[in-house]
Order: sequence, then C-alpha cells, then structure tokens
Amino acid sequence: MSEEILVEGTVAPGFEAVKAAFAKNLADGLEVGAGVAAYRDGECVVDLWGGYADEAKSRPWQEDTIVNVFSSTKGPMAIAIAMLVDRGQLAYDDPVATHWPEFGAAGKDKITVAQLMSHQGGVCGLREAITVDKYEDWDFMCERLAAMEPFWTPGDGSGYHAITYGFLSGELLRRIDGRTPGRFIAEEIAGPLNADFQVGLPESEDSRIAPMIKPKTRVPLTGDAPSDHVIAALANPVMRPEDANTRGWRGAEIPAANGHGTAKSLARIYNAMSLGGAPLLGSDALDQATAEQCFGTDRNLGLETSWGCGFIRNTGGVYGPTDGTFGHSGWGGSMGFADRKNRLSVGYVMNQMDVNLRGDPRSAGLIAAVYSSL
Repeated sequence: MSEEILVEGTVAPGFEAVKAAFAKNLADGLEVGAGVAAYRDGECVVDLWGGYADEAKSRPWQEDTIVNVFSSTKGPMAIAIAMLVDRGQLAYDDPVATHWPEFGAAGKDKITVAQLMSHQGGVCGLREAITVDKYEDWDFMCERLAAMEPFWTPGDGSGYHAITYGFLSGELLRRIDGRTPGRFIAEEIAGPLNADFQVGLPESEDSRIAPMIKPKTRVPLTGDAPSDHVIAALANPVMRPEDANTRGWRGAEIPAANGHGTAKSLARIYNAMSLGGAPLLGSDALDQATAEQCFGTDRNLGLETSWGCGFIRNTGGVYGPTDGTFGHSGWGGSMGFADRKNRLSVGYVMNQMDVNLRGDPRSAGLIAAVYSSL
C-alpha cells in the first residue's frame, strides 16, 4: 500500500508529469528522501524535493538538504579538466607525465590525458591492500598511483577507475593550476554558477546532510572469479555505504566520489553544459570533452560503455532518448546529465541507495517524465 508523502518545490507549466513520477517514487517506498531538478533553455523548470533526510524518518528533506553523490562527482571534475583545455593550459593528447613527471614511471610515460580521463590508463586501483581512510590521504594516493605499473596496456579499452579517477585527474589539475580540485570546483564552477555543490565538506555543513542508507541487496563483482584489476578498482578496499557518513570522508577531497550537493546543483552545473559550456568554457573544449574516446565492454564494470573525457556518453537510453547526451551517475542512484540538442539538463539525488549499475528505475522514470513534457 502506497504512502502519501509531501512533495515540495515547483514545476513549470507542462512539467506536471515529473512531479507525478517523483511523488509515485516516494509513495511506492522506493525513496526515503530525494530531490530532482531540470533546466530547459537556461530556465529551471523542475525543482522538487520530498521525503526524509534520515532513515528513521524524523527529519524532513529540505530545499537545502545535501547528499553524497558518489560518482556523480566525476562530472564536475571532468568539467574542471575541460576548463584547463579551454584555457590552453592542457591538451587531451598531452602525455600526463608532461604535467606530472612522476606519473611517467613504470611504463606510464605515454598515457595521454584523454586516455586517463576515459578510464583507459590501467591505473584503476592500487595493488597493495588499503583501507578506506587512505582515500583521505591525498599525497599517499597520488604517490602510489604515480609509481605503479598499469594493470593493462594503456589505451587498450576502458576499465572503470571508480575512485582513482579523482586522484589522477585532480592531481593533474593541481600540478597545472596550483589549486586542489575541491577549491577549483568551488571557485571556478560551483561559485560562478551559484550551485550548492562541494568536494571537501566543512563540518559546519554536516547538519544539512542526508546520510546514505545502504541498499537492501549487494551486487557481486564482475564475473565468477574477478580479476586483479576488478578487485583493485571495486573492492580494494571493500567500501560500505556508511563509510560515506563519516567526518573523515566528508571533509576529504575525493573528487571521484565524495561530492555533496542538491539535485538542483547538479542540474545547474549541467545546464551550463547544455548551453554549450558558457560561462565556464567554450563549445570547442566541450566538444572535445564529450567526444567518444572508446566504446565497448568495460573490463571492470562488465557493461557496454561509451566514454568521453570523464563523461558517460548516452548508450541504451540511460540519459534519455537523445543521441549525444552525456553526464555521470553515482553509486546508489544519483545522476546528472546534459542534452545539448534540447538545451536540457537534469539532476537527481537520494539517500536510499539501490544496486542498479545502469539505469536506476527511479531516475529512469523521472527522465522519461521530463522528456514527455518537452
């Protein structure tokens, strides 16, 4: 039996179907708390939130409730690198070692920025066993990644770099710009766009957070006997959803996985991309960032994937029916994407995690409702 849960926020005339789909997710018990937002032609046409910010359902989800979006963080990080390309400080065909000399060790001297950003570098995790708290140590992670040998020949297809993507792209940015990725995103992306999104959250923000709630089931690793690179990427260490609820995780800069924000913040960031990149970067740099770098079965995820330079390119309709849409999704269900053809962006966040690796049914219903409203 469905439960009537208050949905707050606004939708523009014609987008009532999105509110209905969002309310149904809540009423059917698919959500504890969540938010969804969309922009069209630069205007916010959907901004909804509802449910509860805690598993005990004692704190209503508010307009400014923020949540860890896991790998949806990778989209803003990809934009940060694209901004350096736009400014002429970097080129996607540059060897990474040109800007980060230590990274050229152990046969990685020819890995290009494009290969790194499209998960083709083979540096998807560490070979030595580590604990989750090591993700809070920037220098440790970057030094180990720079020194290690790739798991496969760089450029020979993708293997999802679930956490290391953030340290690799983030250290590349730091070497060139001088700022940490969290500071760069705050000053160059979130600030100018007035987007409530942060990587590296101060303790003063903790009261706004909706803690993550673990999924009801778990997804096994790829294959019956996962290879060493799958284990390195996805199970070294084995991360628990509740690890994201610690102060150490929240306060660190882990730009592949610990961005905190609202649905509106993701939609607002991707709105700039849906309009060709302005005011953050030019359309040429955005074209380069979203061009396909590789396509095929990802060796760590086991899914057919099309990668741009840090963005997931739309395959199988995961980001709507339009060819050319791009974005990123996060562990548990969050997502954000841009559709340049329709000048559209969508963001979705939640605290109740699910286990779908591609196309969470909650967000799929919301995306379908958005497109039915165009």
